[in-house]
Amino acid sequence: MTTRTPETDLGRTRRARRIGRVLTETHPDAHCELDHSNALELAVATILSAQCTDKKVNEVTPKLFARYRTAADYAGADRAELEELIRPTGFYRNKTSSLINLGRELCERYDGEVPGKLADLVTLPGIGRKTANVILGNAFGVPGITVDTHFQRLVQRWRLTGETDPVKIEHAIGALYPKRDWTMLSHRIIFHGRRVCHARKPACGACTLAKLCPAYGTGPTDPVAAAKLLKGPRARDLAAAVGLDPDLVPQQAAAADVP
Repeated sequence: MTTRTPETDLGRTRRARRIGRVLTETHPDAHCELDHSNALELAVATILSAQCTDKKVNEVTPKLFARYRTAADYAGADRAELEELIRPTGFYRNKTSSLINLGRELCERYDGEVPGKLADLVTLPGIGRKTANVILGNAFGVPGITVDTHFQRLVQRWRLTGETDPVKIEHAIGALYPKRDWTMLSHRIIFHGRRVCHARKPACGACTLAKLCPAYGTGPTDPVAAAKLLKGPRARDLAAAVGLDPDLVPQQAAAADVP
């Protein structure tokens, strides 16, 4: 029985950087999957995304954003009307309270504008550190790491950190990559988690990171079985990226919603 040599800090950093480079090639289309056109819309969409898919949020927000355009609109919203508009996203009563209170706080403290600093954002209703980093990275161009469930699962599978607290994970992963890369790294890891490295059954045999992943074998390694687990509109491209026949990916998988 062979004993695995513990990975050094330098070795982990080098492997993390290689993972980052492969993800850049694997997911050239990575981006924030919440539709928005400004910081307020992104803040609202991110609040609505709690316990809800981005796809469902994007179905709800066009009508919502057309009706509520400013912080003052949310501050003065009719609760029953707002609840009905966002009902499909779940937990709509709590989310309605967050949106109304967010509008009020923005009007009272920031002249109706979403602030561009982490310390300010996390004091606002419905906005925690994860949401704040999403807003900073995508609306203000301020690098941030978004530790959602996909991000946390993958960096732990890759053994880039043993931390379990989201804030500690954020700092641990941030130390492995240049700050300028944080926002896009987050998008790419989340893309990979939604399309390839699923929670219960990752597509190990169809993963571009197989050689860099200590958890390889958690899911099926057989290419045919793994290819069937790929999801999203680029699922066949993902199969081709590891040398598999794109036709191994079922049509319904390519058309499937990502989780």
